[in-house]
Amino acid sequence: MKGRPNIHQDKELILKAQEVFWKRGYNATSLSDLTSATGAGAGSLYNTFKGGKKELFQKALQQRRQELEAFKQTLENSDTPVSVIKKFFLEIANADGEAHQKGCIVANTIVEMTFVDAELQSEAAQILQDTERMYTMAIAKAQKKGVMTAKVPANTLGKALVTIWCGINSIRRIYPDKKLLREQIQLQLRILD
Repeated sequence: MKGRPNIHQDKELILKAQEVFWKRGYNATSLSDLTSATGAGAGSLYNTFKGGKKELFQKALQQRRQELEAFKQTLENSDTPVSVIKKFFLEIANADGEAHQKGCIVANTIVEMTFVDAELQSEAAQILQDTERMYTMAIAKAQKKGVMTAKVPANTLGKALVTIWCGINSIRRIYPDKKLLREQIQLQLRILD
């Protein structure tokens, strides 16, 4: 893939770079790591991403935002959005060992970039805040329908789900055991009953 990538290749390149950033973090990822993973030469990377490694990382975060938007559509189109949320969280337990060790690139970025790069930290935080709003809207919809017995305000539950998400992405690294993770996730999700 040497030379200037086209639009299709740019997306593929971003996904390959994202995988490296996800495993190593922004600071530990070198240009050599990126060229090796993507197959693009250093010149091609810098010609495609004028902002260098940082722009490529930002594009990787934007790709996660696109995934969030797709999930948001799924929730909006569902008659049972809380069930969709529960299923999403419970599926984390079934991930493979590598996925458990990687955790969440967005949550990882918030931790890594705090006191290092306010712009990247803020971009990642915004994704989780948007996730919180998405959860809040889905929960409010379920509460309005009378599907949930929980009387906790939807915005409080939306924040709680983001808190649970960040916690899961730490504990899955400590205990990458499917049964244990499923039990822990089920326990936490009782707030949505």
